[in-house]
Amino acid sequence: SLMTAFEEMLMEMTFDKITVSALVQRSGISSNTFYYHYRDKFELLNEWFGMKLSIIRTGDDFYTWQNAINKFFLMCRDNPRLIHHVFDSISREQLEHYIFSITDTVFLSYVRKKVAGRDVPDKRIREISRFYTYAFIGFFMEYIWDEMVDDVDERVDNLSKFFDDFIESAISH
Repeated sequence: SLMTAFEEMLMEMTFDKITVSALVQRSGISSNTFYYHYRDKFELLNEWFGMKLSIIRTGDDFYTWQNAINKFFLMCRDNPRLIHHVFDSISREQLEHYIFSITDTVFLSYVRKKVAGRDVPDKRIREISRFYTYAFIGFFMEYIWDEMVDDVDERVDNLSKFFDDFIESAISH
């Protein structure tokens, strides 16, 4: 399939080196078929990220942000070459957009659960959620820069404790 060929190529080379012609040749589809479904390889990358996110979001633990983030970190750690090939090829803006889309829904849901039954305006809930998201982007970038060698469970547990303390403080102000 096209996605299988795309992922194989991401394991072999950086995203910027992948061409549509090489991709369609490997996957056995025509370029017309590719362009019928995708404007360009960036649109294919977006769908690929969406598929990876759906893996993280499956199951009852999706709304437990720690479990979702843990899955995400493990997926990155288990595929370091692929992660570096993607991240070394796309702009920081694109990277932050992908990470933002992964975490925004998770953290918004989490904050809403934590404030349930309390009189917290929706605007404040969104501000707290966005803080989580922005902090996480930095946290994740550091994980990538550190070659993903840290203990994932410990790293996410520490972040979780910090976030839980922060949310209580942010709600009371």
